[in-house]
Amino acid sequence: MLLSFKDFANKPLVLALLGPVLLWAGWPVHPAPAPLLLLVGLVPLLRLEQVLRAQGARAVRFWRWSYLYLLVWNVLTTYWVAYSTLGGGIAANVLNAALQSLPLLAFWHTKRLAGPRWGYLSFVVYWLAFEQLHLSWDLSWPWLTLGNAWAMVPGWVQWYEYTGQLGGSLWALLSNLTVFGALFGLKSWPAGPDFDPLVVARPSFSLGRWAVPFAAVVLPLLISFAIGARWQEKGPAAEVVVVQPNIDPFQEKFEGGAKYIPAEQQLNRLVQQTESALTPNTRLVLWPETALEETHWENSLSALPDVRRVQGLVAAHPGLRLITGITTVGSYPSKEAASPTARFRDDLGYYDVFNAALHVGSPTAPLQTYHKSKLVPGVEKVPGWLNSALGTIDLGGVVGSYGSQDQRTVFRSAAPATDSTLRVAPVICYESIYSDYVSEYVRNGATLIGIITNDGWWSDSPGYKQHLTYGRLRAIETRRDIARAANTGISGFINQRGDIVQQTGWWVPAVSRYTVHLNDELTFYTRHGELLGHAAQVLAVLLIGFAVVRRFVK
Repeated sequence: MLLSFKDFANKPLVLALLGPVLLWAGWPVHPAPAPLLLLVGLVPLLRLEQVLRAQGARAVRFWRWSYLYLLVWNVLTTYWVAYSTLGGGIAANVLNAALQSLPLLAFWHTKRLAGPRWGYLSFVVYWLAFEQLHLSWDLSWPWLTLGNAWAMVPGWVQWYEYTGQLGGSLWALLSNLTVFGALFGLKSWPAGPDFDPLVVARPSFSLGRWAVPFAAVVLPLLISFAIGARWQEKGPAAEVVVVQPNIDPFQEKFEGGAKYIPAEQQLNRLVQQTESALTPNTRLVLWPETALEETHWENSLSALPDVRRVQGLVAAHPGLRLITGITTVGSYPSKEAASPTARFRDDLGYYDVFNAALHVGSPTAPLQTYHKSKLVPGVEKVPGWLNSALGTIDLGGVVGSYGSQDQRTVFRSAAPATDSTLRVAPVICYESIYSDYVSEYVRNGATLIGIITNDGWWSDSPGYKQHLTYGRLRAIETRRDIARAANTGISGFINQRGDIVQQTGWWVPAVSRYTVHLNDELTFYTRHGELLGHAAQVLAVLLIGFAVVRRFVK
């Protein structure tokens, strides 16, 4: 027997499964018009709260159902994390769903204490405040930030240059809330012995009832289309080469793998690929994350054979610069001088291991390094208070934390002033999903974003494709071209409007060359950062205080 609309709208299990399926179906890498589903994917969650409250449920019951909703969404969308490590994949999905449930619990209690009007406002505010927190704390895993959902349709969100990714989250939240209000209403239900709170009124499609949802969905699209239609690439041109060596990270890349390729042979492959694509006009070459995979002491980088060979490659092509991923080690003279992430060995003293980027500007210029600082929780960074809990779980990385740095380094040339327009942001892998973090490089002078990554850990899954598309949003926010070098795909180039203008295949050796533009103008978002997120956090505190005070006053 077919379920009626009433059955769908009133069954907690149906609502808890329907919503995450809608969100997953609209998420990258599903193409347009599938992202439209994101504008209604939270409606079942809001209806779930409405139905459970009408049944007299307590907060713990709402939490169980909402956690199921969030867990299904996480698993459907980011199951591929388990391809890297099963324990890490399980932990990422289970823990992230639990964290996402916290703003929903706050919404439940605020609506109970302060009523529907303030309660539904708090739904938007608490979710945005949580996403802002999730971008900055030690357990950060913002892969499912709602604003990332529009990565497949950058033409819909050209206004990210003003709002950043949380503007996309706000659009999704308001659209869902207004659609829900048109369907089920936002006011309290009348009390009475004959009133059945689970009766669903037939949806009205009158112009008046749906005018607000229509405006919430359509106006941002129209604004975006207008901005995109006027945008032109800005800045002087520069020819860039990105190299994709395609070395299996499980078996070939690292010593101990079943088919380990010696580091010298890996370097030979990179050099040969690079030389096959260079022209006299090439100004920059990007190699992927950990392309130089052996550990390198930073106090002797220029004396190491593989680094010297890279310098030789640059010397053979005047005017060329090269950025490569590298693993480095930095030492400290004493315990007092060591960083919080420093390790200790009797023969080495205190030291940090860095997932780093190395800039070779010329054969004689000082080498520049940048240390990856947005580190993957549990894999590259483990908070001290979690060490005991995660110490027995294999999350696919080092035990403990990599070192990091406080400032975003921009690689500049030491060559004549004619090359001063090429200033590169060395964004390493996971860092590219953080909008304000990437904007810090641009505020520090970057005219080009260079993403170096190794996405082969996720096998042939939506993971590496999502990672590629998220970069399109960073291009819009900063209005910077992006050059992307991945060890095992996808490498390529993204223009300032967020269009992928060139890309390689998956799991194939490849090298690409493209002429980028070096914009030096700052967008509103780059200048001012996450205004929406910080405002939401302030409002969240005020709403919680208001709800508590109002309850006691009553």
